[in-house]
Amino acid sequence: MKILAIGRNYGDHIKELKNERPDEPVIFTKPDTAILKNNDPFYYPPYSNDIHHEVELVVRICKEGKFVKEEHSHKYYDKIGLGIDFTARDLQTKAKEKGLPWAIAKGFNGSAPISDWIEKGEFEDIQNINFSLKVNGELKQSGNSELMLFSIDYIISYLSKFFTLKTGDIIFTGTPKGVGPINIGDRLEGYIEDKKLLDFEIK
Repeated sequence: MKILAIGRNYGDHIKELKNERPDEPVIFTKPDTAILKNNDPFYYPPYSNDIHHEVELVVRICKEGKFVKEEHSHKYYDKIGLGIDFTARDLQTKAKEKGLPWAIAKGFNGSAPISDWIEKGEFEDIQNINFSLKVNGELKQSGNSELMLFSIDYIISYLSKFFTLKTGDIIFTGTPKGVGPINIGDRLEGYIEDKKLLDFEIK
């Protein structure tokens, strides 16, 4: 099982971080050791002082494929969930300044909390899903999948050119604006529409 993730997929988040708008999906990966399940607490690691929350819709691959045509992408995933792409912003900035990869900043242990899954068929339109994140009861991020620069079907097709997609693989699809730091003692609650799927503490 692998985690593939898309960066810079919402225009407002690109502006927020003063990044360039990409012509193609920006891809990074996380190891399976990044996954945090069952609303287990996230333990703030000692090697960063500036970890940010980035809430995202995630999809689960249900069929092996490569060089998938976009019009066939819908056959290759069956479930939608919610995830948080925790990012050690200080480590990422340091690496970027030196022109170095920032794998550690995205892939450290526990950096990918993932909710339970919802069957894809429960959604009327995959490209019209509202999702949000509250920190200590305050709304911090909200987005809708229609605002993605690259749709879920396009992302799957694009990724499959380079990586063989396998059953159980997880794709993080990008975050809207509102990212910000977390602190020990915070409680994070994540929603798809009005359904709470994430609810855990920072320790």
